[in-house]
Amino acid sequence: MGLKETVARRADPVSANINEELRRLSPAISDPCIFKVHHQLRKTNEQAYAPTTISIGPYHHGKDKLRPMEEHKLRYLQFFLQRRNETSVDKYVISMRNLVERARRCYAEPIVLDDNNFVKIMLLDGCFIIELFRRFAYLDTRNRTSDPIFQMPWLDGTLRLDLLLLENQLPFFILEELFNMTKQQHEMSLINLALTYFKGFCDTYHREGFRTDSIGEVRHLLCLIYCSRLPAVPIMKQEIGLELTRFIGCATKLREAGIRFTKGSYDRYKHHYYFTDYVRFLDCLINSPKDVELLRHAGSISNWLGDDEVISNMFNKLEDNVVLDSHKFYYSHIFATVNEHCSKKWNKHLAKLRHNYFNSPWSLASFFAAVTLLLLTMTQTLFSVPSYGKQ
Repeated sequence: MGLKETVARRADPVSANINEELRRLSPAISDPCIFKVHHQLRKTNEQAYAPTTISIGPYHHGKDKLRPMEEHKLRYLQFFLQRRNETSVDKYVISMRNLVERARRCYAEPIVLDDNNFVKIMLLDGCFIIELFRRFAYLDTRNRTSDPIFQMPWLDGTLRLDLLLLENQLPFFILEELFNMTKQQHEMSLINLALTYFKGFCDTYHREGFRTDSIGEVRHLLCLIYCSRLPAVPIMKQEIGLELTRFIGCATKLREAGIRFTKGSYDRYKHHYYFTDYVRFLDCLINSPKDVELLRHAGSISNWLGDDEVISNMFNKLEDNVVLDSHKFYYSHIFATVNEHCSKKWNKHLAKLRHNYFNSPWSLASFFAAVTLLLLTMTQTLFSVPSYGKQ
């Protein structure tokens, strides 16, 4: 019996099991950009993170409720080919095969599909997106009305939402490859096509000084919309903010302490937590529908949902299970200034006075009635003193 056989027989079964798992372990994923929503965040609102109409990419592929759109993908692939008078997808399949390993590395979760099915998904989904953008941007009304997607406004609206879900993305280089293979002369860039389609979600074109070359690296469509909403001016180190030590009160409490709210200008700086910090800022200000009403009347926010309570509930849930980096909080300098103002004794007394006596028209009327009664009593006392002296 050889030495190797003896060692193999004496090997601990736990060691053997772990060694086998190590051998089967896939190479480490490098720099993924398409993730699945964490279960802690997902359980807050399951429906908010799952597509309702179309699957893009591998994560939601094959779900029963999304199957009807598979026929539309094939129809759009046919339109895609007809633009160049083509009938075969051969060259596009070859191109996708050359990118399959790079595309797999973009997904944080393991993709169980084999290469053939994965290539098919990239081709069908990528061609659908590009054709959708082109038909929206270029086709006239007559051709649009012959398209079922544009005949039903609700379908067009849900498509836009589904295409911006985190789990419903294709790597942007897949779209670029398919677009560049079919780009026509004088056609706008893929980024401009995408921004045109999502114009209702981002008013990028209306932003002063915006240029598409200032967006930076685009990883997928959601990344494009995110980057397009960031200001182009680079952040200065001193603007990152101090360490956050204490939150601020809600809008109604701050108003009682003498804080005024006005419509502000567009913030010109950015950093990695730009949006998350802004949501946390609003979450602090909004605790109830009264806070929403106050900010709405001040012009600080707009309510397109109609109900202040809906807005209040939305912001109170947005920050659930979201971790805040207190060392780099963007609005920490504002929080520090507000808290310093509210901590002054005079402002504390003013806040209590406003809360107890000026928080409603009836309280205000009662206060003025009490003051009037006090003045009348003092006047009567002043006039009664000389009379008493004459006696």
